[in-house]
Amino acid sequence: MANGKTRIAIVVGGKGRGSNMRALAERIAETQDLEVVAVVAPKADIPAVETASSLNLPVRVVPVGDDYHSRLAEALADADWICLAGYLRLFPTSVLEAHAGRVLNIHPALLPKFGGKGMFGMHVHEAVVAAGERESGCTVHFVTEHYDEGAVIAQARCEVLPSDSAEKVAAKVLKLEHETYFAALRRLTQG
Repeated sequence: MANGKTRIAIVVGGKGRGSNMRALAERIAETQDLEVVAVVAPKADIPAVETASSLNLPVRVVPVGDDYHSRLAEALADADWICLAGYLRLFPTSVLEAHAGRVLNIHPALLPKFGGKGMFGMHVHEAVVAAGERESGCTVHFVTEHYDEGAVIAQARCEVLPSDSAEKVAAKVLKLEHETYFAALRRLTQG
């Protein structure tokens, strides 16, 4: 904590649009006690970095490659909490240990269903529709060394109609993600 504010780092992946990062950052900016100290990205030329720059957020580019884990740890050293947003790799154990119990992720399904390696983005929503599920939603969870296996912090649900396409489910879930991620972070940072 610096200047009385809890420092949040948001780690994005190389494929997403950055909408969860944007929603989280905008809500954090409305508070008096939280601040985004870094948006960490694997490349500079991705939509999430463009979005972060438009919000005047500090961006740190950490390319995946040799010594990635130590460079990522360095980029996150100042953070009190880390929020993953579209990050699709297993998070380095060394960083998890340095920030024990303070690394969060949001998943576009009701874990433990439709989680694990390869279950991200439209793959999740297509699987939900194919399985004939009548509800879906999102899950905020603690990050561990395994995909989507950390303790659940919060879930939000929406109805899946028989006529819903995967795209329709994705739109419903994304709206929930934007509301739920900040609420979960807020609850945790307030103790």
